[in-house]
Amino acid sequence: MKNYIYITLAFMVLAFATACDDGSDSVGESQIDTNPPILNDLDKWLRSNFVAPYNIEVLYKWDINDTDIDRYLHPPFETSVKPVANALQKAWIEPYTQVGGANFIKKIAPRQFTMVGSFNYNPNSPTITLGVAEAGTKITLFNIDYLDFTDINSIKQPLKTVQHEYGHILNQNIPIDVAYGLINPENYTAQWFNRTDGEARELGYITAYGSSQESEDFVEMVSEMLTNSKTEFDAMVESIDNEDSKAIIRTKEAMVVEYYKKKFNIDLYELQELVATATQKLVN
Repeated sequence: MKNYIYITLAFMVLAFATACDDGSDSVGESQIDTNPPILNDLDKWLRSNFVAPYNIEVLYKWDINDTDIDRYLHPPFETSVKPVANALQKAWIEPYTQVGGANFIKKIAPRQFTMVGSFNYNPNSPTITLGVAEAGTKITLFNIDYLDFTDINSIKQPLKTVQHEYGHILNQNIPIDVAYGLINPENYTAQWFNRTDGEARELGYITAYGSSQESEDFVEMVSEMLTNSKTEFDAMVESIDNEDSKAIIRTKEAMVVEYYKKKFNIDLYELQELVATATQKLVN
């Protein structure tokens, strides 16, 4: 048995030495492309305005695996990208930076935006998805090829989506008070799309989507306040006929304002004014 073991070990050593001497098994040239990417003017602008200062990547050239493979989606035209990115910079990043401090967006922000040119139709409901937030690190914006930057309501569309999704990200960092969901939970419904925004307001929700569940209710309040001036938002609330529902929305407004002040030391009304001014300036 000992002789057998010695012979086997000797054979293994010989085989290993032979393999090491065989030039045919040497490591070949790397298959990883380490060449610097070719950047166009848009790429350079995005790096200077998003990547360098905030560590936020903006993707507009992507493959199917960057989005939902079950949907018919396509990348945007390059000409659609900068106007949307500029809107994010002027009406989201800069206002938050002004009221929250130079490091606010640097510390709490999605680290990637993916821009999609087409609409994202939902197959089993009469709705389209305007944006998606993933794990607090990525926001996808849809249908940017169809925005009209001469129309303030069209400009507000991606901004409302970002304010909504960013509200979720803030809530993931610091949860909202559970009391918020107890204000009027009786009319939350998964069939929210069967209501108009006007009908939802008469029930005490700022939008139809806000009547879907507590977390969406909260961030819809945030997004409506931050895509409308205080005058516009007040007019929206005062148009409600049901006085009880009007009072409910004012209670929710107060809780949202308190959340921003206590948890982030941000005056939401000051932020609202800055965003409204910046949004108006975006209209060509």
